[in-house]
Amino acid sequence: MSNTLLAWTLLALLGLGASCNFIVPRSEWKARPAECSQRLQHPIRYVIISHTAGSTCDSPTTCEQQARNVQHYHMSSLGWCDVGYNFLIGEDGHVYEGRGWNIKGDHTGPTWNPISIGITFMGNYMERVPPKRAFRAALNLLECGVARGFLRSNYEVKGHRDVQNTLSPGDQLYEVIQRWQNYRE
Repeated sequence: MSNTLLAWTLLALLGLGASCNFIVPRSEWKARPAECSQRLQHPIRYVIISHTAGSTCDSPTTCEQQARNVQHYHMSSLGWCDVGYNFLIGEDGHVYEGRGWNIKGDHTGPTWNPISIGITFMGNYMERVPPKRAFRAALNLLECGVARGFLRSNYEVKGHRDVQNTLSPGDQLYEVIQRWQNYRE
């Protein structure tokens, strides 16, 4: 494990990840170069929470691989310019940078992509919830977005199923996010 990931792991375990330095950069998880250029307008009002409905990961090594798998599927099979999500959350308690705060995602269709940040939890959450460290990572990310001016202070969280006909983010994850302070149906 790299020193950088070790530091993030320690911060996550201590609950000190509220700064914006906990995001695992694309270079760390060895992302392919992106071919996207359409920028988002800040501050953003909406955050869409989804799940990948695929394999889970619970260590930096497995989560980096899963982020690469998702990116490969999106770019090679779907023909997208990059991984579709702005950020990916691993069960290891880390946030993996996808398209980041500045580039429009491909996570929720043409109406929502240009006006939202897409955050996905890596795994299938129909029958179970992600661990607390994954939720802590997501909430820290939202706090970071507000602190840096990427998100409005009154941003709205929506489940993927609130804006598209899908089972995402899974029944169990959806039940939890509905209790988040900024959730709006």
